[in-house]
Amino acid sequence: MLVVTDLRIGGTPTVVRELALRLRTRASIHVVSLADEGPVGAEIARAGVSVSALGMRGVRDVLAVRRLAGILRDKRIDTCCSFLIHASAMAAAAKWLCPRVRLIQSVQTTQPYPAWHWGLQRLVHHAADTIVVPSPSAAAAASRRAGVPARKIVIIPNAVDAAQFEGVGRCDAEELRRPPAVGFIGRLDPVKRIGDLLAAARLLRGAVQVHIFGAGGEEARLRRALEDPVLRDVVTMHGEVRRPQDALRLIDLLVLPSEAEGFGLVLIEAMAAGIPVVATDVPGIRDVVRHGETGLLVPPRRPAALAEAIRTVIGDSALRRRLRQAAAAEVRARYTWDVVLPQYMRLLRID
Repeated sequence: MLVVTDLRIGGTPTVVRELALRLRTRASIHVVSLADEGPVGAEIARAGVSVSALGMRGVRDVLAVRRLAGILRDKRIDTCCSFLIHASAMAAAAKWLCPRVRLIQSVQTTQPYPAWHWGLQRLVHHAADTIVVPSPSAAAAASRRAGVPARKIVIIPNAVDAAQFEGVGRCDAEELRRPPAVGFIGRLDPVKRIGDLLAAARLLRGAVQVHIFGAGGEEARLRRALEDPVLRDVVTMHGEVRRPQDALRLIDLLVLPSEAEGFGLVLIEAMAAGIPVVATDVPGIRDVVRHGETGLLVPPRRPAALAEAIRTVIGDSALRRRLRQAAAAEVRARYTWDVVLPQYMRLLRID
């Protein structure tokens, strides 16, 4: 069983979907969302994998634990893998009712707040046999903030199907749109620091067009920022996209200005598509992007440094070509499902 907080569009639901679809011919797989089915859950169900939605009505919905335990029993689940803290807490509670189930928890973040998430993880990790993290930075955060012993931690990176991204980016590294298109793809969340990208766009004074793809709690604040006449003509908010390829086709450069990431799935999606990356030198991101080799990294919360890195990449075709080639090779070597799925299969004891 794969249990996740929700199955809305996002990095962790994408990982759950890919795992479910790639393991379905090797084991009996069941996916559970604490919330509703969501668009990603619907995709999983259409592919023939069983999906249950607990429809939790907030943290006080204690009966959801019984519903989850009932599914564990009915489906005769022997291994449960939970993703994100709410799902891990629920799975740990359900394990108390189903003690024979092997529990694996996944910690996908390095974000220090909210602190109570780490406090809860400190409690619930005791119910798990193994804690899976996507990067060394996430491993360090789990140890430091939740007291998870190193012996319980297994690092398995996120992955992409590189073939699905071939031809998405422009083949000719010399050619850029006029003006070049810079994009952000992800949740509109404070940790993503999208305001820093808007500040960089203001400093670039019309040299680029900025495209923001995603939905979330920051949307209203970002739209208010676009009332600035300098930004109004150079920034477009597209809302949520079902497939990252649809967004990546519209941009020449991906920017991820986050102050923390567990991994940053969108980074390897862009790298696989042959789109150069500019991101912040923070935990999670620096595990994936090597500065000057597979992308450019800048200090977080520094719009001027972000603007300068964007200016550097769009102005240097030889640099873009070098970054694209090295990044694509890095993805093929470390971040495809051909490389990553066997690691999950060993962990899950699937032949």
